[in-house]
Amino acid sequence: MTSIITNTGALAALQTLRSVNQNMEQVQARISSGYRVETAADNAAYWSIATTMRSDNKALSTVQDALGLGAATTDTAYTGLDSAIKVVDQIKSKITAASQPGVDKTKINKEIEQLKNQLSSISESASFSGENWLFNKDSANPGVKNIVASFNRASDGAVSLTTLAFDTATSTLIDTEDAQRGVLTMDWTVDQPDGSGGTVAADYFLINADSASGASGTEIAISNTTSAEDLAGMLSATEKILQRLTDSASALGAITSRIDMQEQFVSTLMDAIDTGIGRLVDADMNEESTRLKALQTQQQLAIQSLSIANTNAQNILQLFQQ
Repeated sequence: MTSIITNTGALAALQTLRSVNQNMEQVQARISSGYRVETAADNAAYWSIATTMRSDNKALSTVQDALGLGAATTDTAYTGLDSAIKVVDQIKSKITAASQPGVDKTKINKEIEQLKNQLSSISESASFSGENWLFNKDSANPGVKNIVASFNRASDGAVSLTTLAFDTATSTLIDTEDAQRGVLTMDWTVDQPDGSGGTVAADYFLINADSASGASGTEIAISNTTSAEDLAGMLSATEKILQRLTDSASALGAITSRIDMQEQFVSTLMDAIDTGIGRLVDADMNEESTRLKALQTQQQLAIQSLSIANTNAQNILQLFQQ
């Protein structure tokens, strides 16, 4: 049946052309944006996962910044401790030299005083972004410092942070509020010779920080009247200080190494998440370009088909011509 009211051939060709045009718009959108799933309408499940993981990656980027800040702070504290160890080692050598007969102890003490001033300078200068783990002037105890190390998402969607903790009480060298909280200002109890073959307990501290709560022992300072027994006690106290500083530096070195490893892990994790998101939502450009070529051919054929269908309807006029 041929009808001039309803051109079924043209309608079919038009429907095909519309479908081809719609598919072409979709492919062109994917090519221009680079995404196979750009909005929730494209694929709600994949879009939701990708959006959540992108948000988590932003949080991990902030964690990476926090690790960098933590690394800088620990490096600064470690550098200060390492320098302090070298200075205390020199003080130990000076006390050993003062134990030799015939030396001018007052001159050696002047050197020791300069080394103490250097220790004070190191402690106050070892600051990064307002954080100083070697010097405390607050009434509160030096606290535990937490470095944000990771962002975690549990299977139920709950989020949490992992932190690396360091107790600055173990690294504080000078405390101007309470001398007993600083390695260099606190009392160190040692057993020193009593001059009669036995030993006697004595307390020594290295630096007088004029703390509100001062040390009760004797400051490590020598003069020509300083006895050999006192020098032995000062030497023992200095050795204890040196051991504490070494332990603190070891702890800082360990946490610095942990931060470095965590930085590498977070960086690798972010790359893995980016790759996973890409597999879900990125467009395969090779596939899309192939589809575009095919759709362009289909579009041309659909236009040709519509043209033929419209021409067939016009041919009916020839039936009424005489």
